[in-house]
Amino acid sequence: MDPLTISRFQFGDTAAFHILWPLLSIGLSLFMFFMEWAWLRTGDVRYYRQVRFWSKIFILTFGIGTASGIPLEFEFGTNWAAFSNAAGDFFGNILGFESTVAFALEAAFLGIFVFGWKRVSPRVHLFSNAMIAVGATLSAFWIMVANSWMQAPVGVVVENGKIIVTDYMVAIFNSSSFISFLHMEIACVETTLFFILGLCAWALLRTRTTDEYKRFFLQAFKFALTITLVVTPLQIGLGDLSGYLIAEKQPEKVAAMELHWDTNPAGTGAPWSIIAWPDSAGGRNAFDIAIPDALSLLTTHSFSGEVPGLNDYAPSDRPTTLGATITFYSFRIMVAIGFALFGLMLLGVWYHYKGRLDEAVSDHRFFWKLWIFAMPLGFIATEAGWMVREIGRQPWVVYHLLRTSDGLSSGLSTPVVLTTTVLFTLLYIAFGVLFVYFTYRIMKNGPDFVELPPSRVPGI
Repeated sequence: MDPLTISRFQFGDTAAFHILWPLLSIGLSLFMFFMEWAWLRTGDVRYYRQVRFWSKIFILTFGIGTASGIPLEFEFGTNWAAFSNAAGDFFGNILGFESTVAFALEAAFLGIFVFGWKRVSPRVHLFSNAMIAVGATLSAFWIMVANSWMQAPVGVVVENGKIIVTDYMVAIFNSSSFISFLHMEIACVETTLFFILGLCAWALLRTRTTDEYKRFFLQAFKFALTITLVVTPLQIGLGDLSGYLIAEKQPEKVAAMELHWDTNPAGTGAPWSIIAWPDSAGGRNAFDIAIPDALSLLTTHSFSGEVPGLNDYAPSDRPTTLGATITFYSFRIMVAIGFALFGLMLLGVWYHYKGRLDEAVSDHRFFWKLWIFAMPLGFIATEAGWMVREIGRQPWVVYHLLRTSDGLSSGLSTPVVLTTTVLFTLLYIAFGVLFVYFTYRIMKNGPDFVELPPSRVPGI
């Protein structure tokens, strides 16, 4: 219970909660844009009502995301002042770009989107919708640039304890920034789609509703399901590519992800452990179930590729045994959920192809309940992925340049950090409860089937 441990937990706790809302904001903004685009192209009022309905949940997520992100910004000064002092010349600038370029763009056009339905032309309104999506995507880009640089710091030198930027373009477009951004962007879209699909399934299973209410959510379900046909396999491919880059740039992290202790000899493959439990004292696994040569194939795309083990690194330069164990199981949770969602997508497409989505819901209740069960899985997978990314990087806050322990603010006391951690946690629990409550109210009330859309301009 020292200030370093509690500060790490506080930042992780804050980041884990905050990330839930940008996930939905990015995915919902894109979903709303395509719905509004479809309305302008077809003139079908159903698409207009889809935009108006899902925008209510978007506004809710945007508000909570903004409020929950404020403590993160302050923690860089209150808890991690030494890190900010050492890396602020680059890291602070990138976060500044995120605020002034991305968040400001999203917030400015949100006003036009919310209040401009009958005040601006349909094309201008669609443009505001697009700018919200662009702003949300740019926000993800700059955040991933900052984090990817911490994972692979290039374009800098260290002088007198400060990290000095020598080439901004090299630092921004480092070896992992683009793939990491794409992996995160698609995670946002996939998570949001399964969230929407789960809400639609819940609405369709309700008994005391009108036929118009059910047709509305069936249309949204089919629309979202169609997009998952592209998104879910793409995310699996990006995950494989991301893992390949991590193996090249951060071998200690891969060793932790796989609880791989000893480098495989030349000419032999490294086994991939499905389940394992480490023996911290012996530098090995006390128990594991492994597939021969599979780890080499996954990380090097060769059956006999060399995979460095944890024992190749000093204990002070690699994740702790506890950290490696958390990373190991977090990675497997992420991968298992990714393939589970892919399988559920295939099942949904099969039902759509057979015309069963249009049959009575009561005939396929188990099918619809599967989507409700899957609703939180994307969030869990994303959280697990970030645990792999961050815990697997330890003990470095800037990889091989600055240790996490050296980034801590001086003069912190355990009672103060613990108190603020508890207060933040209680606040986030309250935010979560409010989100569930208001989302339930929005879903229960359903869309407005009375209001007519503003006049539109045919075509685009």
